[in-house]
Amino acid sequence: MPGVGSLVDVGGGTGTVAKSIADAFPHMKCTVLDLPHVVADLKGRKNLEYVAGNMFEAVPAADAIFLKWILHDWSDEECVKILERCKEAVTREGKKGKVIIVDMTVENNNTDKESGETQLFFDMLMMVMATGKERNEKEWAKLFSDAVLY
Repeated sequence: MPGVGSLVDVGGGTGTVAKSIADAFPHMKCTVLDLPHVVADLKGRKNLEYVAGNMFEAVPAADAIFLKWILHDWSDEECVKILERCKEAVTREGKKGKVIIVDMTVENNNTDKESGETQLFFDMLMMVMATGKERNEKEWAKLFSDAVLY
């Protein structure tokens, strides 16, 4: 990943993704940010560390911030707060970093029955288990605009 010397995996749990990235890019410093009880007993290594924290309060500075299946758990307002913390983390010291998001984008006119059912299932799951939802392209664009990511 050109220009990326450091990466923070926000809500990265036990670090499965960050470990893979750290192995693939040994020059890159990888950090997993998660709640204190999640990372309390986890051990880092040469280019991987665990940081206890709250993504609503602060995200450690890095060249890239990685969010995998995080934003769909939260309401639009909460997502904007998370994205604002991510933007702060990649723009410290006048730098312009990257915010990498891995999440689902639902289609409004999905003609594939199985895909449509999966999207509906995940949307209902997020509404029942969290304050979040699955979003379409326009909803994602609004979140990014509200957080002033572009």
